[in-house]
Amino acid sequence: MVALETSIVGQGLPAPHNLEAALGCETAIREEGAVPATVAVLDGRLHVGLSRDGIERIAERSVKVSSRDLGPAIAHGENGATTVAATVHIAAMAGIRFMATGGIGGVHRGRPEDESADLLELSRSQVAAFCSGAKIILDLALTLERLETLAVPVLGYGTDEFPAFYTRHSGCRVSARVNGAEDAARVLRASWAAGTQGVVVAVPPPSELEGADELTRRAVAEVDAHGAELTPRLLARVAELSSGRSVQLNVELVINNARVAAQVARAFAT
Repeated sequence: MVALETSIVGQGLPAPHNLEAALGCETAIREEGAVPATVAVLDGRLHVGLSRDGIERIAERSVKVSSRDLGPAIAHGENGATTVAATVHIAAMAGIRFMATGGIGGVHRGRPEDESADLLELSRSQVAAFCSGAKIILDLALTLERLETLAVPVLGYGTDEFPAFYTRHSGCRVSARVNGAEDAARVLRASWAAGTQGVVVAVPPPSELEGADELTRRAVAEVDAHGAELTPRLLARVAELSSGRSVQLNVELVINNARVAAQVARAFAT
């Protein structure tokens, strides 16, 4: 089974790209012989696995739910789109070891005190998060330093370099490289047997956004926001500056990450 987050559906991508990404991930996982488990809060109940109707409800109206927000969302009967942190937490509760997303959160540029809960949640849940690195709007070097401090391995899937979301190159090295699904499954099994908790599996994006670094610098300079609003507003500005190209690349890379996660999950199971 491969868990999927839904903040990309509720807040991360504009319509119709949000549903294209969600349904495309589920299809890719099934094509690899695994089972998709899209995670959300619906009417105050945790769901591990959604119908299409449930996914559409999250797309239509939902609040963004991190792991800290699960209690209020459940008690107040809300529809909640789960972040990576919440999805990892719920997947671990359900005994699911694999999840896929576009990019994990991390440490924000120029604001080292602004750190995503994704990192802490990965340090205490035995789940492998398949992603194209951290979101390019973040400080990737500081994010990797923080993951090292939290003892979270960062495995490069066929690469020695940490991807930068829209590009394969960041100049930052991963902690170890894995070559293919079987190798990744062996490393994950050995890591968990040795007491490791979460693991980041960094998958290079299938294509790249030209001028991604410059677009990101412009977005960071122009957007004035803090907390939960910052990431979606920065990504929206990058989409505007790239004339929508970044949105389509986001869809492509999250579907690719889901496919790779399913391949590794199958190798792990067999």
